[in-house]
Amino acid sequence: MPFGKLRRLFITPFGGAVLVIAVIMLIRSLLNRNSYEIIISCAALLLLLLLFIIGVWKSKKTKSLEPAWKPPFPMTANFGEDAQMTQYTQITGLDTAVPLFFRLHFLIKGKFFPCGSNFSAESKSGFAAVSVETSIPRNDTASQLIFNFPVSGIFHGEGFCRLRDIFGFFSFPCGQAQQRTVNVRSAPCFGKKTHINAQSGAEDRRNKPASDIERYHMREYTPGDRFRDINWKNSDKFDTLITRISTDNQEKVSRIDVYFRNYTSAKTVIKVMKDSGGKRSTVVKQEYSLLQLWLLDRTKARLAYFLRSLMEQNPSFIFDVHTAGGSYEIEDQDDLDAFLEELAGFSFFPPQHEMEIQAGKGDIYVFSTAFDFLLPSFLLACNPRPVTLFIAQPSVNSDNNQRGTEILSINDFLSNGCIVPPDWFKRGKLKPLGVRAEKTEMFCAEVKL
Repeated sequence: MPFGKLRRLFITPFGGAVLVIAVIMLIRSLLNRNSYEIIISCAALLLLLLLFIIGVWKSKKTKSLEPAWKPPFPMTANFGEDAQMTQYTQITGLDTAVPLFFRLHFLIKGKFFPCGSNFSAESKSGFAAVSVETSIPRNDTASQLIFNFPVSGIFHGEGFCRLRDIFGFFSFPCGQAQQRTVNVRSAPCFGKKTHINAQSGAEDRRNKPASDIERYHMREYTPGDRFRDINWKNSDKFDTLITRISTDNQEKVSRIDVYFRNYTSAKTVIKVMKDSGGKRSTVVKQEYSLLQLWLLDRTKARLAYFLRSLMEQNPSFIFDVHTAGGSYEIEDQDDLDAFLEELAGFSFFPPQHEMEIQAGKGDIYVFSTAFDFLLPSFLLACNPRPVTLFIAQPSVNSDNNQRGTEILSINDFLSNGCIVPPDWFKRGKLKPLGVRAEKTEMFCAEVKL
């Protein structure tokens, strides 16, 4: 277990300090023959011993306890003072009696990767350490825990119980730990609604057969079939009603081409590691600043809003979403939910020239960030097809007060139990990417230390 050593600790730092002070006081009182100090130090040591014995006994009694924690689905990031939703993680399976002067606590600890799928749970960098905790009221078998993140990403961690005395001296492990991996989607982004005429997409006909394939097939009549489709000649031959079914579905749909360009150049760090046997291994990792990840998060949010609003506008739209990691076809709400769950873990890819843009009449919708330095050449490759560009940029004003700018603060992490590594805030000067398309929507985002 990643947190096995932590869970085996019994005495807290405060309890250790009290123990050391009580022992020193006892030794000094014996040397000075001070009966008053002897009574106080002995009483303190006796209390510590009693709490320790009760805690160890109850910890062994609850060894088989299996507390479960279930975060909300979908798990959505929640940042800033204007965040309007509080997400609770449900905790169950706490059916155990708690001794007097003790409380059962439930903790969730792990690693949060805003870098998403580019990192694994065993990674030693690129993550924020997460620790959240709640106290369970006596005699309660279920509880809730506020568990949020300010940006999208992937969380790897475990939930477990601790038995703690009300004085804060001891903390004993209870029951079994339950590990989970949680995809955290971007906080909602509400931009301008995009209205698309069905004719602006690439028109398609589903199930259209080739010219050398028979246009119809026959089957037995079933209730609900149209009477005009009954083939009376064949029905007379087989002495049963035969229905003629067209294999050429004339339903027209509009395919919408969407490009999510999660590309950026990142600092490459190469480390030479040695294992216990003296073997050398080379580890290559990409380092991203928090500003890069924040701009990518806002681009994810804008894409999610774009897809949802258009699907509500016209359910017959089919979206072909092209990303650095692959392409996705979104036809219905199930496809959209599956894609948004994967989108939560998307991170940056090194810059690369994509395949040729398919020729067609339909509009192209591009989502990108100011770190996409190959975006101008991509827009040229889209010609002559019309392009609508959605791009996340850093704010122009250095005071971060530009109107409409979404600001991510370090306090958004600390208030959610995330410890941010200092290297995330290292970044050079970045100017907004000067690029335009037929239609361009810019949205600004900044990181505040």
